[in-house]
Amino acid sequence: MSEQIAESLADEEPSLTGATSHRRTSKVAIVGAGAVGSTMAYAALMRGAARTVALFDINKAKVEAEALDLGHGIQFMSMAEVVGSDDIAVCADADVVVFTAGAKQKPGQTRLDLAEATIGLVKKVLPSLVEVAPNAVYVMVTNPVDVVTYASLKISGLPPTQLFGSGTVLDSSRLRYLIAKHTGVAVQNVHAYIAGEHGDSELPLWSSASIGAIPLLEWQGIEGEGPLTSAVRDEIAREVVESAYRIIEGKGATNYAVALAGSRIIEAILKDERRVLPVSSLLTGYYGIDDVCLSVPSIVGSAGVLDRLPVPMSVDELSGLRSSAQAVRDVARRFGF
Repeated sequence: MSEQIAESLADEEPSLTGATSHRRTSKVAIVGAGAVGSTMAYAALMRGAARTVALFDINKAKVEAEALDLGHGIQFMSMAEVVGSDDIAVCADADVVVFTAGAKQKPGQTRLDLAEATIGLVKKVLPSLVEVAPNAVYVMVTNPVDVVTYASLKISGLPPTQLFGSGTVLDSSRLRYLIAKHTGVAVQNVHAYIAGEHGDSELPLWSSASIGAIPLLEWQGIEGEGPLTSAVRDEIAREVVESAYRIIEGKGATNYAVALAGSRIIEAILKDERRVLPVSSLLTGYYGIDDVCLSVPSIVGSAGVLDRLPVPMSVDELSGLRSSAQAVRDVARRFGF
């Protein structure tokens, strides 16, 4: 059998009727080939998340170089194709579009300070993306993610199931890491969420958190590690909020953990996992909160955000979530949304 025939057959599979049809393979398009976008592509490839990873960026030399560099490593990971271009057509027919392009956060800047420049970029790029990939699930991974997600819904006209933000998936990972470090338990056995804004007004949902099957607030400690007192919890919450600023101060950008968080969201969509993730989506009637994009534990699958879970909250947590909603809403209104 010639190589040409073998390649042709590899692209086809028998149908139930005995005929052949083109095999549908998964495609992820990543908008922005900067620190986050290129690392996101690397993480998705290493995890075998998609058969095709397409990078789009207006910097032609940069995006082509990133794709070439990643392509040279395909031998050492799951088989995939990597393409990079400054032509938006490279994103055509993607199953998932991850939007990482945006203004770079500088030391001392809050995420909300970035809103104007990033929303301006979304206005330029997103409509063309929707034209070439109308059926994709869109994941916004650019700051301030809650405001940008809300603006993107208005700009694109896409339903709130189909477009959402990465929200506090990374923040929740940071929270679990710090709890695990304090308690001496594997991070995989810590279950806790950060809710609200991906930013300074976010809050940990302590009342629903657990370590193994033990409610976190009832944790007494093991092997010399003490319980998670109110003071310890406050310190952990503060470190979660400030950790991104520390990383940006030290190395200029956060990229590894956010890329891993993003690739986890990609897998939940492509594999229709119905995984519970604290993504940022448009809330309607969630504990009386409406018309704002915020992170709450949500079910994510092939159609995007399928539902939001009514997680039990304390009076203080619910008050904090509503305050966070108002903070995000105020910024969105400032920009006409």
